[in-house]
Amino acid sequence: MPEIKPDHSLITSSRVTDTPVFNREGDRIGRIEDLSIDKLSGQVRYALLSFGGFLGIGERYHPLPWAVLDYDTTQDGYVLPLTKDELEKAPSYGKDELEGFGGGDQSYRDLLYAYYQPYGAVPYWP
Repeated sequence: MPEIKPDHSLITSSRVTDTPVFNREGDRIGRIEDLSIDKLSGQVRYALLSFGGFLGIGERYHPLPWAVLDYDTTQDGYVLPLTKDELEKAPSYGKDELEGFGGGDQSYRDLLYAYYQPYGAVPYWP
């Protein structure tokens, strides 16, 4: 049975998880591991990109501000406007560090948005 594609822009978080992420050249560079959602506003703040490593060893997770991702229907995945080298230099976490992410560390949040601002990230705080 063919997959039914909705004619609206809403998507459930379970369908975003494991969606591939490509660079502008069309190379697959990772996948969406999870989403970080603000508990009070309900807004998606970050997509956690799984990148690098081999068989889960050495894998890094990049919290991407949602605004830097564009969905490409022809690739059935998200496109990130960074090269692989730029992504390797971006702020990232190991799997064991993910639990502390989003704990209100303003200096890290500022660093993250400073890095991604040239790619379209707009801070969500006043």
